[in-house]
Amino acid sequence: MSVVTRRTLLGAIATSPLWLQAAWAQPTNLKISHQFPGGSVAEGDFRDRLCRMFAAEAERNTRGKLKFSIYPASRLMPSEAQIPALAKGALDLTLVPLSAAGAAMPELNVVSMPGLVTSYEQGYAWKDAEIGQEFKRVLAERGIVILSWIWQAGGVASRARPIVDPQDAAGLKVRGGSREMDMILKEAGADVVSMASNQIRKAMQDGALDAAMTSSSSLISFRLDEVSKSVTTARGGAYWFMLEPLLMSKTAFDRLPRDQQAALTKIGADLEGFARKSAQMDDAAVAALFQGAGGRTVDLNGDSLRKWQDIARNTAWRDYGERNATCARLLALAEKTIA
Repeated sequence: MSVVTRRTLLGAIATSPLWLQAAWAQPTNLKISHQFPGGSVAEGDFRDRLCRMFAAEAERNTRGKLKFSIYPASRLMPSEAQIPALAKGALDLTLVPLSAAGAAMPELNVVSMPGLVTSYEQGYAWKDAEIGQEFKRVLAERGIVILSWIWQAGGVASRARPIVDPQDAAGLKVRGGSREMDMILKEAGADVVSMASNQIRKAMQDGALDAAMTSSSSLISFRLDEVSKSVTTARGGAYWFMLEPLLMSKTAFDRLPRDQQAALTKIGADLEGFARKSAQMDDAAVAALFQGAGGRTVDLNGDSLRKWQDIARNTAWRDYGERNATCARLLALAEKTIA
């Protein structure tokens, strides 16, 4: 910008009406929606805490130029509406299981594929591997930016017998949490029930559900120990891993100046350590929670894990890879990360 042009611009700002200057000075207000119970920065579901920590740090880093409103427990919109709203630019940020949009965007289901990720080390290695770079590109094409990679292991709460091997699910009404997990459960003889994680407690309480697979954090936050008799934890390994990232609308992200984009990207990455530690703490805490309530706690062993993987490979993995070329490419890249 030339000196004359800059002076002209500064002069225009100085002589502009006060209401116009005030409008230019207003901070950008961004909305964060998620489906998990609300709390505070210090207490509660770590996914809600992470959103609050992110908002506080972003506001501090940008000296108040960015402000955030956080809507927990699906208060702003239903959980299944969050990713479509994000993609259309109708929502700014969300922390949500990507499987919630798996029906409309089947490619996203690679991050909830049973048995494909079996450890936190493997999951977090995706970010800088070929699979992570390709997955970020696919999301960007759909108008979505990943700010924090958040992997969570999951377990199974059951009103009856614990579900350890696939045959244990036979004849039970089970919530799997993703299209692919549902395929495996059907193969194992279960009666599959689909619902968001925040609906599990009521369904189990009413007897509409016998067992539910969900993250350790959700097992705790939704107090499933109060409506279940047993839990299979992720402490000994898990075939149920899901990416539940902090996401931002690309429309909202692209509107920000580059320094603010860089700040949000760095803050999101810095919080991944907190997310990983918190998820692993929840894996251990859920066992103590159920034991304290008089329930039965069991863990998976290597043989049980392989049984679930064998079913997954011959059903869900095959089905996913055949859906389209992008799915096939993502699956092939993901399989490269399996030790």
